[in-house]
Amino acid sequence: MKKILVVALLVLGTVAANAQETSKKAKQVASKVVGAGMVFANEVIDYGTISQNADGKREFVFTNNGNAPLVITNAQGSCGCTVPSSPKEPIAPGAKGVIGVKYDTNRVGPFTKTVTISSNAAGQPTKVLTIKGNVVAASAKS
Repeated sequence: MKKILVVALLVLGTVAANAQETSKKAKQVASKVVGAGMVFANEVIDYGTISQNADGKREFVFTNNGNAPLVITNAQGSCGCTVPSSPKEPIAPGAKGVIGVKYDTNRVGPFTKTVTISSNAAGQPTKVLTIKGNVVAASAKS
């Protein structure tokens, strides 16, 4: 009886060890996207409280985590006060890129705006990024 129990425990231990190795391999493969990929360092930029007419330029930094060149086909702000800029050249696998955004800080008050990015990224060809903050009149900031 003891022999059967020992053999069963050995088989169970071997199966569990193989399952963990398979799980690790699956995670490694999942971290690399087949085709182009796009991973952002931050998907929200908080301007905080800024003065009217302050510099409204900010940047979203991303990495192509795929194995094919990433092409940004369009970058569109949610209104005329949010103007995005994007790379015109393909981003190589493993390389970083920048989506620039300029908010019109002449407009006083709180804001939350979006920038929609269209690309050839596998799995998520459209990505929505957010900017937010509060613009106070130049004389009102303390």
